[in-house]
Amino acid sequence: MAKLNAIGLDIQKAEKLAARLNELLADYSIFYQNVRGYHWNIKGDKFFELHMKFEELYNDLFVKIDEVAERILTLGYSPNHNYTDYKKEAKIAESSEVSDGEKAVKQLLDSFRTIITLQREILDLSADTGDEGTNALMSDYIRSQEKLVWMYSAYLK
Repeated sequence: MAKLNAIGLDIQKAEKLAARLNELLADYSIFYQNVRGYHWNIKGDKFFELHMKFEELYNDLFVKIDEVAERILTLGYSPNHNYTDYKKEAKIAESSEVSDGEKAVKQLLDSFRTIITLQREILDLSADTGDEGTNALMSDYIRSQEKLVWMYSAYLK
């Protein structure tokens, strides 16, 4: 019989899930800082529009970072919390100063693709683990981010 953690999940499966969530935490943390940089450095005729949208996005990412870290803790593990670990784990690269709106939006879309793909993998793993809490979190994130992908893609056209 499998050993269960405090919330009734198989410990070995929960450990794998926490590791993947730490990967997501790393990507979210790098993405967050990139978006802060876009917000600070954006220039040009779309400044006011993009400056505000980037602020909305980094505020949303800030909330998600906290939720993912708390989910890792709920599973019984520790969230990584330093950029040394994040840079090793993340698939999203740190961006250099970006002041061009079109370039920033293209980088956003690339980051969303990376994050949504990972979240789908976590969704599959959480379903296999019977972890409805993580499953619901990933489903909500995917749905809202797919809409953002549509909107930012429309902006580029």
